[in-house]
Amino acid sequence: MQGSVEAIDAPVDELTNSSGTNKVPTWIRDARRVIAESDTDFFKVSPLRYWTDFLLSLVFAYSAAMVYLLSPLGAWQQIIAFPIAVFWLYRLGSLIHEVCHLGANEMRTFKVAWNLLVGVFTLTPSCFFTRHHRDHHSQRMYGTPEDPEYVANVLEAGNWKSALGYSLFIVAFPIIVFLRFLLTPLSYLHPRLREFVLERGSSLTLNLRYRRQITRFDRKVITAMEVLCFIRAAAIPLAVFTGAAPLSRIPLLYLLGLTTLVMNQMRQLADHHFDGDGEVSNVESHILDSCNFIRNDPLTLLFFPFSIRYHALHHLFPSLPYHNLAGAHTYLTQHLPENSRYRGLDQPGWWPVAKRTIFGGARAVTLTS
Repeated sequence: MQGSVEAIDAPVDELTNSSGTNKVPTWIRDARRVIAESDTDFFKVSPLRYWTDFLLSLVFAYSAAMVYLLSPLGAWQQIIAFPIAVFWLYRLGSLIHEVCHLGANEMRTFKVAWNLLVGVFTLTPSCFFTRHHRDHHSQRMYGTPEDPEYVANVLEAGNWKSALGYSLFIVAFPIIVFLRFLLTPLSYLHPRLREFVLERGSSLTLNLRYRRQITRFDRKVITAMEVLCFIRAAAIPLAVFTGAAPLSRIPLLYLLGLTTLVMNQMRQLADHHFDGDGEVSNVESHILDSCNFIRNDPLTLLFFPFSIRYHALHHLFPSLPYHNLAGAHTYLTQHLPENSRYRGLDQPGWWPVAKRTIFGGARAVTLTS
């Protein structure tokens, strides 16, 4: 158990010390110690839970999507199936986050299955997410202008022009991703163009300042997934051109993808407080900038599937499997001192935090256990 904690925390400690900032504060060391000394191995992955959540989400998502896509345009079946499909597609797509955090040798079959059955069909392969998400967790990048998931980099609180630009980018993003894969063969016309596409067009991020560092392994994986995603992207207009699908199939798919993306962006509005000043932060400010949501209000439950509402805990222990986050949070609150700053990470709900991200103002009231 202790080895799991050290493996997770060592990179953060190293980055914190090397940047010249203070050592890891006592309350974070206490949290690590409490988890390490627990009789429960919170870092143990349950394959049964992963597969169950994946397959149930897959069946419900694709069944509802099939009804939505194949029903007559405007039929009551289509209208009812649409929100059901979006809900389950969002949950299904959210598992990309868990694929990202699994170890290199953990559940390889699950990773392949998710990518073939979800990543390719939705044009969101995990290799287009894993690298930039891990950069978001990196102490050297978190909260900086290059952070690919820090909403403050693409949305200025209280600025309606920024909000409009952010919204328009979201509206365009499904089309951009579709064209990215449909036009993949063109990226091989020139080496410089290929490098540009790999570095700037191989991450599912809205932050245009993010530049992906490409490794040799990345090149192989991206190329393999590009081929499959190109086939998938090309099949959509081809089906319409050959008469296998009606022209309405394209806007219907777009609406499905856009609404699912909006759901994900709603969640990201409240993952953090976004109080960073653009400079490299220390480990304490990183965690204190993150949120835990412990109340079961409808919007929090809707936008944070699979217990990822314990987002501050996730940033404190990135390798904690999603199915153990709630248990680990309860254990920490039961065993940490009453004055532990960990308790102050709890927030009242999604909207108070998201509202501040959009409109600015004072932080939401922090809950105490």
